[in-house]
Amino acid sequence: MEECKIKKILTGHYVMEGAGVKLKRIFGFGAAELTDPFLLFDHFGSDNPDDYIRGFPWHPHRGIETMTFMISGDVEHGDSLGNKGVIGAGDAQWMTAGSGIIHQEMPQKTAGYLKGFQLWVNLPARDKMCTPKYRDITSDKIPSLSSDGIIVQVLSGEFNGIKGAAQDISGNPLYIDVSLEAEKEFTIEIDIEYKKFLYLYEGNILYGSDSQNIKKESMLIFEPGDRLLLKAAEKSRFIIFAGKPLNEPVAWRGPIVMNTDEELDTAFSQLRDGTF
Repeated sequence: MEECKIKKILTGHYVMEGAGVKLKRIFGFGAAELTDPFLLFDHFGSDNPDDYIRGFPWHPHRGIETMTFMISGDVEHGDSLGNKGVIGAGDAQWMTAGSGIIHQEMPQKTAGYLKGFQLWVNLPARDKMCTPKYRDITSDKIPSLSSDGIIVQVLSGEFNGIKGAAQDISGNPLYIDVSLEAEKEFTIEIDIEYKKFLYLYEGNILYGSDSQNIKKESMLIFEPGDRLLLKAAEKSRFIIFAGKPLNEPVAWRGPIVMNTDEELDTAFSQLRDGTF
């Protein structure tokens, strides 16, 4: 087994999205080659409703999948397939935009802190125009393993023989949420062909055999290898996700990601004439 060394550490920057939602973009447009097969990772969190209440009104997507994972607070969802509902603390939503979906995501004003994450996963060319799908995954449907100060929730992919809650996902990416008590160690082996990421959103960890100190709200992107190993310097929580790179051209304009500019032009033309 080969330990994955850290290639890059990202801390992101604040942006305004939707109708005026303040969030931290850890990576996004312009980084597709570095993060392939993933496109974008946003961390949204605030105890001030003015930062999020305007939400993300109706907007289209094509050519991608999105995973939304809520830590606290509620987000109301509706889409052109007729799906609607609320995802709350501990819930997740996996949406395959495929050939096209129009949806809205509206955070609800609640007492306390709103916190969650959204990951965009690129679809391979063969699946860009697949049938759209929506999966609402409540917290009780997310498999978890708990042992001696370590809790692992498996949202997609497979960990220690446990299959994730989201199935029938293009490319079968891994997505797990890990909680560690102070001083606990965690090791995971992941397919060497997968590109690997770790986002620390609570606490402080020491990564690798050289115990590199990693601060809260840091995203680690790793060199090739098949093993991640770390220790919690204090009570910590983080997400690990990984996927096999597509190595395909990326044509990206706003909420639509295709392989060519011509495909983008077609998508936006269809939006204008109502045939999307």
